[in-house]
Amino acid sequence: RDPRIRTLSPGRQGLIGALNTGIDHAKSDLIARMDADDFAHPERIGLQYNFLQTHLDIALVSCLIRCFPEANVGEGFRIYEAWLNSLTTPEAIAREIFIESPVCHPSIMLRKSCLKTIGGYKDFGWAEDYDLWLRLHMSGMQFAKVPQVLHHWRESPERLTRTDSRYSVENFLRAKAHYLRLGPLSQDPRALIWGAGQMGRRLSKHLVREGIDLIAFVDIDPRKIGNTRRGAPIIAPEALAQTWKSADHPLILAAVPSRGARELIRERLAEMGLTEGENYLCVA
Repeated sequence: RDPRIRTLSPGRQGLIGALNTGIDHAKSDLIARMDADDFAHPERIGLQYNFLQTHLDIALVSCLIRCFPEANVGEGFRIYEAWLNSLTTPEAIAREIFIESPVCHPSIMLRKSCLKTIGGYKDFGWAEDYDLWLRLHMSGMQFAKVPQVLHHWRESPERLTRTDSRYSVENFLRAKAHYLRLGPLSQDPRALIWGAGQMGRRLSKHLVREGIDLIAFVDIDPRKIGNTRRGAPIIAPEALAQTWKSADHPLILAAVPSRGARELIRERLAEMGLTEGENYLCVA
């Protein structure tokens, strides 16, 4: 009964087709996402609208989120929720965008003009939202969050991220490798990977497929040091500085997902005088 609301019935298109259809029919330059089984705070849309009206340099705004129902939310997802909610500024989101999806898709509002600039949602066989964030990021667009809990995100075994192979770890790694090659590694397609464990090994496979030359792996496990991965030597952290300098400063990719490892690696690289985003990136 509200004349501002129009329903569209284009038939079964799949998620990406439905998203692009809705965007094509939207009259406003601001697009708000929502999932039918989530809950939004009554003021979410208004607060995000006001934020974008007063921050013209921001392409996309999200908010803090809470996952529910509590019984369905495991420890891993609580860690992810805490990580999501720790990223509120454009700088923090950009710094960690290659680690995981830094915003909750159904919590966002973004500018239609920015979406159209990069061609809308696309299907490359991996998560459509993470792909969109990476393309927006590569285009120089900034993200931010209203620092309030305005969206409650339903966790369930039936959610697409649990049932669709596009959201598998392997496909996230494919997406990361693809956009690392197009962005940070575009001028110098060489990488030095910190982490010779499962994550570093799996990411390196996709980097090699993207044409990246692997200089070395760094690891603290003495059983691995001295061996090779994909033809590259595995070295101890103590040998990193010399290897990095002698190889003329390749980009370092920190690919260790163990809890607390990321901060320890950052501390070690900071001691070397390296700058995150310039000399190294965290990718796990």
